[in-house]
Amino acid sequence: MQPSEIRTLFFSPTGTTRRIAGAIAQAAADGSPVVATDLTHAKAPALTFGPDTVAILAAPVYGGHIPPLAFERLAEIRGNDTPAIIAVVYGNRDFGKAAVELAEFARRHGFRPIAAAAFVGEHSYSSPAAPIAAGRPDADDIAVATAFGANIRAKLRAEQPATVDAARLKTPRTPLLSLLRFIRFVLAYRRRQRKNPVVHIPVGDAARCTRCGRCAALCPTQAIVRGDELHTDPQRCIRCCACVKGCPTGARSYETPFADALARNFFRRKPPVTLL
Repeated sequence: MQPSEIRTLFFSPTGTTRRIAGAIAQAAADGSPVVATDLTHAKAPALTFGPDTVAILAAPVYGGHIPPLAFERLAEIRGNDTPAIIAVVYGNRDFGKAAVELAEFARRHGFRPIAAAAFVGEHSYSSPAAPIAAGRPDADDIAVATAFGANIRAKLRAEQPATVDAARLKTPRTPLLSLLRFIRFVLAYRRRQRKNPVVHIPVGDAARCTRCGRCAALCPTQAIVRGDELHTDPQRCIRCCACVKGCPTGARSYETPFADALARNFFRRKPPVTLL
């Protein structure tokens, strides 16, 4: 088939998922127009795609799952036996059930998954003090995404591209010692939280903040109000850290014990995994 268009639909607070979806789409296009729909700050309108469109559904992974907000933003889209590429982006720990969740959502909404992939992007909690997949997706990741898109383009030349089972995607192995250390940390953290609950949210530094409003503009949930940039609504915040990574003066930070635990135990580079 020659697609009438390649449509990317992505939720990407820090831009990593957007970059992966774009690289796949450009390589898969083969002359077809590429249309991007960014769902980071707004719900998708009621859109219905036919069998001649190819949709790329892309989202980040939070704790091994697709964030509920991403599904909310995608809620009004519908396919009609529309070929779909499933892409999830995780922070070098484990993408868990995210690819399966996104593929099941796609099927329920009339899409037919013909390819799936899990890529690594810089973790939301990554910082210079606790780097977690810092700088990813990098040039090597984008090269894999481009090759994946080219292979999809070849697959689309078939009359009826075969569907795939996203459950066949497996997270690259973590060394056993690192995994056990992280599990021990999580169990201890949960015990502490039961005894003395602490809510961790991004905070602003009054000495550095220029009240430019950039953090409020970047926040996908309106957890920061322009004019009151030093504060974050804990009920709205999803800990994506877009405000932290996007602050031009470094005035926002997010302190969580998970950052050190992740940096210590998941420092080995995990490669992207793809399925066609």
